[in-house]
Amino acid sequence: MTAPDASGAIPPAPSRTLLQRTPDLLVWGGLIILLAIAFGPAELNKLPLLFANSANMQELARGFLSPDPSNLGLYIAKMWQTIQMAIWGTFLAILTAIPLSLLASRNITPWFIQWPIRRVLDIVRSIPDLVIGMIFLVAVGPGPLAGVMALAIGTSGVLAKLFSEAVESIDKGPVEGVRATGAARLHEIVWGVIPQVAPLWTSYALYRFESNSRSATVLGLIGAGGIGQLLFDSLNGFAYSDTAMIVIVIIVAVIGIDMLSQAIRSRLL
Repeated sequence: MTAPDASGAIPPAPSRTLLQRTPDLLVWGGLIILLAIAFGPAELNKLPLLFANSANMQELARGFLSPDPSNLGLYIAKMWQTIQMAIWGTFLAILTAIPLSLLASRNITPWFIQWPIRRVLDIVRSIPDLVIGMIFLVAVGPGPLAGVMALAIGTSGVLAKLFSEAVESIDKGPVEGVRATGAARLHEIVWGVIPQVAPLWTSYALYRFESNSRSATVLGLIGAGGIGQLLFDSLNGFAYSDTAMIVIVIIVAVIGIDMLSQAIRSRLL
């Protein structure tokens, strides 16, 4: 908001020339063009079909409005297994991401180490969790272990990138202070870097744990354990009342995890 001048009048807001506004116009114009180009491939023209198949939608709505609690104990047990998969997947990812993030940080590691590490992390992040899960299903067979390993590998790539960005934004003062004492390179990292990034690292890890709790559900669709397999079976069998109950269990679990992680973050940040 523009402050009033000495006479009390509010001067007009400074206007920008067309040349100054050109970058903004190019960005927003490019976005509008991209949306127009993607309209057909995204099949947004089929939106009216959401309301055309009214009989099918009514059947689905009836099932979701009458969840069947007869197997609630089984759903809770499978949801707990899904959460345990997320816990171990996130924990293993953190153990892997910490050294990788330090190796991928420009202000700590030489470029000939940092650059290839970052490219490896790019590759890891680009592979869908379902593909990684299928690889481990072939190796160890169906079950939670395949889901845990898929989560661990996929999450390690994401956390390593986030952790390295946090390291690159640290204050150099504490690191230089530790270096001035004649400490070794490892001591600079332990006493100058880690204390600065630990709260942010913890926050990132908690966010990824929340995400993994949902991702583990999807991995269950390929037989990697958890509640996802039950969800997939109920959808294939058109048992919408069972599906509704499973969705309720997932929602309650995710809300509980989110509230817990918020409480932990509020204590750390």
